[in-house]
Amino acid sequence: MFSTVAVNQGMNFHASIASAKGAVEGLTKSLAAEFAGKIRVNCIAPSLTDTPLAQGILRNEDAIKRSNERHPSKRINTASDVAKTAEFLLQNNNITGQIIHVDGGMSTLKV
Repeated sequence: MFSTVAVNQGMNFHASIASAKGAVEGLTKSLAAEFAGKIRVNCIAPSLTDTPLAQGILRNEDAIKRSNERHPSKRINTASDVAKTAEFLLQNNNITGQIIHVDGGMSTLKV
């Protein structure tokens, strides 16, 4: 499943998505418990990712630079960052009930 860094960041103008994706995170943990030992259930919670959906936010080089600077890693995600995390979760047989934050440190670091 997929969520967003906005669930635990308290970001302005993200109330709808944060509440919806917060439910996805709860569902992830509940289903992981219900299917324990049979089916693994995890969730990826990325921050801003450079995809066609983000073109309005990443509309020019200055906007990209500002977005990069908001991340402790100093860069936003690429689609490959998120895809590699999904691939890792598909290959690993002992991770379940986890919310994996692919967010350049946004959910845990204040720098």
